[in-house]
Amino acid sequence: MANFGLVGLDWQQRVNWERMRTYRLERARERMKAAGLSALILMYDENVRYVTSTLTPGWNRLKPGLRYAMLCGDDPPVLFEQGDIGMQIKRHSPWIPEENVRYSYAWIKGAAGPASTQQVGKFVKAVKQEMKKSNVAGGKVGIDFVDINLIKAFEEEGIDWTDGMTPMMEARAVKNIDEQECFRIVGAIGDAAHWETMNFLKPGLTENQVTAHIMKFLYDIPGMEDVEDVIVSSGPNTWPNWRNFSDRIIKPGDIVFMDLAALTWNGYKSCYYRTYCVGAEPSQKQKDIYATALDWLYKAINEVKPGATTRDIASVWPSAKETWGYEEEDQAAANLWGHGLGLAQYDPPVISRIWSLDHPIEIQEGMTFALETQHGIPFEWGVRIEEMLIVHSDHTEIVSNFPVEQITVVDPIPGYAAPDSRDRKLV
Repeated sequence: MANFGLVGLDWQQRVNWERMRTYRLERARERMKAAGLSALILMYDENVRYVTSTLTPGWNRLKPGLRYAMLCGDDPPVLFEQGDIGMQIKRHSPWIPEENVRYSYAWIKGAAGPASTQQVGKFVKAVKQEMKKSNVAGGKVGIDFVDINLIKAFEEEGIDWTDGMTPMMEARAVKNIDEQECFRIVGAIGDAAHWETMNFLKPGLTENQVTAHIMKFLYDIPGMEDVEDVIVSSGPNTWPNWRNFSDRIIKPGDIVFMDLAALTWNGYKSCYYRTYCVGAEPSQKQKDIYATALDWLYKAINEVKPGATTRDIASVWPSAKETWGYEEEDQAAANLWGHGLGLAQYDPPVISRIWSLDHPIEIQEGMTFALETQHGIPFEWGVRIEEMLIVHSDHTEIVSNFPVEQITVVDPIPGYAAPDSRDRKLV
């Protein structure tokens, strides 16, 4: 359990990238075989990275098929890179055999129009060639993304295909010691970002100004690849939590929360909420509601251990009906929530009363995930808090260390908007 630093050194063992690459590749292969598959076709960014340890550029994300990878039998992975970018891959990523770097055949989810049939035909031909080369021709193929063009082509070519996302989810769920160290570093970066938020916040700033400042702060950190979202919500935007930011001006006495959802350091992602009160002390009502949300959060954390299930965690949370008067749990989706964190922001387990009570998943040593709770007064204010944690055999390690015991007060003005008067307004 360390947090050695961000860069590689010759005098200290930090993240062992080679060990991590090997672990991820062989874990994917293990889950592939356990699912009865001879090959995997991987199009989603997180799965391509897990198996090949190559970076998907920002413009390429969320466009499955621009680049993809295959894992066949016991052979090294094959990467189908867009165009001639593969020439750079050969230079940057020598752990992939040069002969296993190809160029992709893309139709971009049908955007190629009538040419999609032609491109899918090339794609399927290449799949069959790779399986033949690896002596797994005719075996069952798992794939993590399909569209109507590909379904039709697989049927015409007699390819026996099935769900390839589930074995990849199973693989990604359990992290080795190097992935756990990456997660600790993500937590430490999140701590720093919340400290910077505390020091930067003041009445008169807009939500998007705070978001921009924290994004700049994060992109200055070595190893930062992407800042997918910095959520800054204030006042009535905090409840219901719209999970966004705007040009709303933050006023003295406003409740504000910030969520790092998600910074991405060397592939590994965060989700990390904290709640602030700007320019004034929070009212007693705000303190009480925050204490309730904190109690929900730590009751859930106390249930986390290997062998427990997501049902054990979700069952300590109150129902959406008793808490907010909602008719269905789905109406409170993500209000009381947990989700795995790794190369994706949604690794297993995902925890909610919506499904965890009836479809429990076992908690395993090496899982890394976040738990988050929220509560508030509609269109007035709300609070949200979140902890990121690693599951060990004998304890749960929390890697989010910015203070959480109470609402963080930013530069209170003595005597401004006495808490009693603000409580009366909310009655």
